[in-house]
Order: sequence, then C-alpha cells, then structure tokens
Amino acid sequence: MHVHAGETAAMRTTVEIHDEHRGKLLELAAQRGEKGFSRIVNEALEQFFAAATERRQKLDAAIAALGSFDEEEADALEASVGRLRASWR
Repeated sequence: MHVHAGETAAMRTTVEIHDEHRGKLLELAAQRGEKGFSRIVNEALEQFFAAATERRQKLDAAIAALGSFDEEEADALEASVGRLRASWR
C-alpha cells in the first residue's frame, strides 16, 4: 500500500488486513473508478485521527471540569439529581 504524506511525498509500507476488508476496499475503489485503495485508506485514517483528536479534547475538557464544584454546589447538584430521578416514571 502506498501512503501519501500530503500530496507530494509517497511512502510504501506494509499493513496487514483481513481478506474480507481487502475485498471490500477493492470493491469500493472500483465503484469510485480507482485502481487501488490507498486513497480510501488515507481518507479513513484522516477521519480516525480527527475523531481521536475530538475524543481527546472532550476528555481533556471533562477532566478540567473535575473539582470545579465546591462542596456546597456538589451537594446541591446531587440533591437536585435525586429529586429529578425520584420524579421519573
């Protein structure tokens, strides 16, 4: 498989994939009029990395929020949640 860093440089590498996945990649490439599936793999990697970055940002934001309530605020929130849950049917 050729991996393109940007659009200017190419690097050849080996990645092991299941035969079933290879078949699906080749089928999709054919539907798109492409000879190989490198472009599809690159698109998938870009989506994966973007999603991983988004997950990391959300986790960092959640971690930053830890401890942002003082004891009184935390107790009030817990009581409020308890009242809401008690009203659920």
